[in-house]
Amino acid sequence: MDFNLSEEQLMIQQAARDFAQNELLPEVIERDRDQKFPTEQVKKMGEMGLLGMMVDPQYGGAGMDSVSYVLAMEEIAKIDASAAVVMSVNNSLVCAGLEKFASEEQKVKYLTPLASGKVIGAFALSEPEAGSDATSQKTTAEDKGDYYLLNGIKNWITNGGTASYYIVIAQTDPEKKHKGINAFIVERGWEGFEIGVKEDKLGIRGSDTHSLIFNNVKVPKENRIGEDGFGFNFAMAVLNGGRIGIASQALGIASGAYELALKYAKTRKAFKTEIINHQAIAFKLADMATQITAARMLCFKAAFEKDAGKDISESGAMAKLYASQVAMDTTIEAVQIHGGYGYVKEYHVERMMRDAKITQIYEGTSEIQRIVISRSIAK
Repeated sequence: MDFNLSEEQLMIQQAARDFAQNELLPEVIERDRDQKFPTEQVKKMGEMGLLGMMVDPQYGGAGMDSVSYVLAMEEIAKIDASAAVVMSVNNSLVCAGLEKFASEEQKVKYLTPLASGKVIGAFALSEPEAGSDATSQKTTAEDKGDYYLLNGIKNWITNGGTASYYIVIAQTDPEKKHKGINAFIVERGWEGFEIGVKEDKLGIRGSDTHSLIFNNVKVPKENRIGEDGFGFNFAMAVLNGGRIGIASQALGIASGAYELALKYAKTRKAFKTEIINHQAIAFKLADMATQITAARMLCFKAAFEKDAGKDISESGAMAKLYASQVAMDTTIEAVQIHGGYGYVKEYHVERMMRDAKITQIYEGTSEIQRIVISRSIAK
């Protein structure tokens, strides 16, 4: 395997790094404090092609490979995990699913503006009583002939208050269980579609997380994705790819915290020398660097296999499971290395520690990743 990045990949990495430093770093603390969505920054990300990175240019995308996506995601998440999750959802859960499974008409109407960054999308699977158990959908889509009647509530929806288009998973035939589930494209502003209150979160506070309420929303038949009953398989396929995005977000949070801790350890003095010269600190940084490199390799492996058309259920789950743990461990140690300074907002690492936790929860908890991995290796 060639571990050298191509010239194009290095250019994408550098462009994302420059954008993060110049556009995201200013006011990132204030956005976290005020739960302010990075509207202008996301708009610029769209203009750069970061919101439809792997989509074919004929549908408004940038036509890049998945390794480039990992590189860009890491650089964005190093600075602002909230902006990174907006990017991840639009790329991995919305655009990727539409490009692979939507009809040509759906791609022209919905994928093109999403991939080009003119609008952003959301993916609505989780419910008050259906998180890890995605088969227990209570949201219903009753077949009325030429349209479906959508009723129910979705929880924890990233981009929930800012999206223009929503991919909604709902149960059409309860007797068929998961084979009776469908996926629909729902437009913002349709009658009966209400956006709930914004969640007050521990971390990724700059991202936009809402509940969604559907009360007799008419969804045209042509807005169903795939054949009748395809919704559950659609959701699982999309989440497999989405785990690369969240793994890359976790990787970015970890590497960002590590870089800050390393910089601090080289300048902060204790007992007449820089603290990096104390073995207790040096060994922490050595472990962090090793674990981050391992997490990056798992992300690259999953991305490489995705581009090769391989089944990434195992590699994606491994990348997300490990990278999210590394993000949590690294940010905790970064706060410890900073000492009292790490506990205040000015030094960023306390925010990164709060941001890291969600990567172990959304798009499949760590427990679900272990189920996926164990089933794969048992075959």
